[in-house]
Amino acid sequence: MSFPTSSELSAFLPYLTESERAELDKLLIRGNPTWVPLINPEKPTIRSPQRQAYDSAADILFYGGQAGGGKTDLLIGLALTRHQRSILFRREYKQLHAIVERAAEILGGRAGYNAQDRRWALDEGQRLLRFGACQHPGDERAFQGQPYDFMGFDEITHFLEHQFRWIIAWNRTSDPGQRCRIVCTGNPPTTAEGEWVIRFWGPWLDPDHPRPALPGEIRWFARLPGEDEDVELESGEPFDHKGKLIRPKSRSFIPSSVEDNPFLMATDYQSTLQALPEPLRSQLLEGNFTIGSEDDPWQIIPTDWVRRAQEAWLPDTKRGEMSALGVDIARGGRDQTVLTPRYGAWFAEQAVVPGKATPDGPSAAALIMKHLRDGAAVQIDVIGVGASVFDHLRGNGIRCVPINSAERSTATERSGRLGFVNQRAELWWRMREALDPDYGESLMLPPDRELRADLCAPRWRLTARGIQVEEKDEIIRRLGRSTDKGDSAVYALPSHVKHRSRGDRNLVRTERRYDIHRW
Repeated sequence: MSFPTSSELSAFLPYLTESERAELDKLLIRGNPTWVPLINPEKPTIRSPQRQAYDSAADILFYGGQAGGGKTDLLIGLALTRHQRSILFRREYKQLHAIVERAAEILGGRAGYNAQDRRWALDEGQRLLRFGACQHPGDERAFQGQPYDFMGFDEITHFLEHQFRWIIAWNRTSDPGQRCRIVCTGNPPTTAEGEWVIRFWGPWLDPDHPRPALPGEIRWFARLPGEDEDVELESGEPFDHKGKLIRPKSRSFIPSSVEDNPFLMATDYQSTLQALPEPLRSQLLEGNFTIGSEDDPWQIIPTDWVRRAQEAWLPDTKRGEMSALGVDIARGGRDQTVLTPRYGAWFAEQAVVPGKATPDGPSAAALIMKHLRDGAAVQIDVIGVGASVFDHLRGNGIRCVPINSAERSTATERSGRLGFVNQRAELWWRMREALDPDYGESLMLPPDRELRADLCAPRWRLTARGIQVEEKDEIIRRLGRSTDKGDSAVYALPSHVKHRSRGDRNLVRTERRYDIHRW
């Protein structure tokens, strides 16, 4: 958190410009809280990152990276000085306590605050500040239809993407003179669930983005009707798309740093950050978005294993003929149909189409035939929508391997000690073992961030029947999306592997390494 509060404002007065003093005088005359963005006394003529974020013209801004840059104060300051109807979010209600306490510190008390409704009435009722949370998927619907000209999300990487997109749909005002904006703050994601933030602000945070952006640079985006991905545009000019007027929204990212906060630099907070263990040290002290997130203890596939497989990948280094085509079918809705071609240990870039493009068996089969090569086996999930696709392909003489994730498995993991509850658990554990850098098959996966997030999303637990993997519906409820790319990649591994049956006591246990070149 940053300063100043009303009592500490005098430290900044000598460094304010004439226009900033005039703005501050207006606030004082109107009885508003006296809050101004950070100023570095050693470099008073250079606008601090917090000041740049305060003045940013972006419709949707991400201010963050390192800890201690005054992120929460920015949200409070904007709500208290620039907006009329504001709401500040944390993922859990219990996390809002610190924000409320900080706002009270800036305001010099709790006058006008309704603790039951988490609402603050200010400026004789002309200014409203509310606090909200959505801990569980679906909680975001409680904010439907409630307009706010300012929405602030503290620790944005804790939120699910669909929660964020749902809430910001009501960022609006009926006052033509009032600006609307969304500001998010946070540090690099520490879990796979928060990696969507890197994709959303890809030009600034994704090192592999084809068109990287500079800090503070404005970029324009829009989502076209019927599409599931945002499109980056050259400008913010409205345009016609199939008879509908599309108005792009701008985004930007401004990095924060504890070194830009003179109040925290005067304490030992920086040394506290320096003492953190990795990867937290690099994430919070350096704002490193590329180091990766901390794995859940029950995550099936370690993130580092997937990252190594992606770092080993090179384009057009396939070996021989296509071995298999892993297919995850979606029929309409928000899910995607994903095809994963595999050439031995080398996985080609995935083919991804919206679910509406494969509404029935024939259309999905035609898409598969477009990508199938060398008589490879089509390995497809036959539960639900995949069944008709499988029948259509098999009826036309295409070699198919049906995958029924709910079927019982008689296989064991590598040691031969633990079995699997069903085929889904066996398939995902097989991918884990194939990616194991010590005992695996040196897989090479395309460097797709969403694929990595999908492969690292499922969790497992040990039951009396063996290893059980999170069901797909459970993951969707937890993440707010389907792991289509990960499922397709898992299906692309060989489906027919010789395993030692748990019930066969006469077999000699041997080292059973999966031969991914057998087809």
